[in-house]
Amino acid sequence: MSEVLLQGKGLHSFYGQSHILHGVDFSIRRGETVGLMGRNGMGKSTLIKSLVGVVRPRQGEVQIRGRSTIGLPPFQVARMGVSYVPEGRGIFPNLNVQENLLVSARSGVDGRRDWTYERVLDSFPRLKERLHHGGHQLSGGEQQMLTIGRALMTNPDLLILDEATEGLAPLVSKEIWRIISLIREAGIATVIVDKNFKAVTEISSRNIIMVKGRVVFEGSGQELEADPARLKEYLGV
Repeated sequence: MSEVLLQGKGLHSFYGQSHILHGVDFSIRRGETVGLMGRNGMGKSTLIKSLVGVVRPRQGEVQIRGRSTIGLPPFQVARMGVSYVPEGRGIFPNLNVQENLLVSARSGVDGRRDWTYERVLDSFPRLKERLHHGGHQLSGGEQQMLTIGRALMTNPDLLILDEATEGLAPLVSKEIWRIISLIREAGIATVIVDKNFKAVTEISSRNIIMVKGRVVFEGSGQELEADPARLKEYLGV
């Protein structure tokens, strides 16, 4: 089996007095693509934030390559090879496309520089056409491409995409899925949160469904499709 990159064990996370995650276990191996699904408000984003250090779990353990990251700030987790594309994107609106990309350029934890500025632009032709546009001048789809491109400039081992195509037009979403396929083929482990069940399961090697802060399913897309009642109960599909 390939190396476990990131693992969460028994995670209990809160917002104030609200208990959001209830003993969640999660893991992803090198090169694996995992779909993380569930209706709104079921804890998916909280799980991601707990894994990358944005939210600190009150109980449980998070490890990257066997090293505990509990208590580490998000920038140190990022330096361990984890790139996070948050819901809402978080680009720098006062920087142009080129500056947004170059500001994050660095080698991976093992010194790799597979994702150069040139390779990112070749993968995102639309960004190449808008190099000198400010972040605030881009459409939602272009901002999402820029955020993913910026994450790739860090040469990560693991890329986490929260709401990968939320609110995007169908043609733009199709382009985002094409890019995610390229990332998978490049061997980068990927966690994808998205409401498009078919698109997620076509690209993922394993899928996890959360309900009310707990994992209720873990398996392949084929297993899910073979159980329509469970699909409707958990996802409304």
